[in-house]
Amino acid sequence: MFDLADVKYVRRITVGSSDPEKRMTEEEAAQAMAFLNRCLSEGQLIGLEKSFSVFNIDEEQVVVQAVIYHVGFTRRPQWMPEES
Repeated sequence: MFDLADVKYVRRITVGSSDPEKRMTEEEAAQAMAFLNRCLSEGQLIGLEKSFSVFNIDEEQVVVQAVIYHVGFTRRPQWMPEES
């Protein structure tokens, strides 16, 4: 049974982008989802943020969105790189 009191490490994983100048490619999104799935195999989803923005750039309307997953662990897994 998972208990929030046992969470000692939380990793934020972003899928998508909130910056219209730096959009996430399909390959980057696939890598982020693969990392998220690996995290969820050992941790527990404890939070979710959703970001949605509409920008007018020149005469074009650009919609960007991102979902940030908060995955909790009892400790940082050995295979997981340090956050920069």
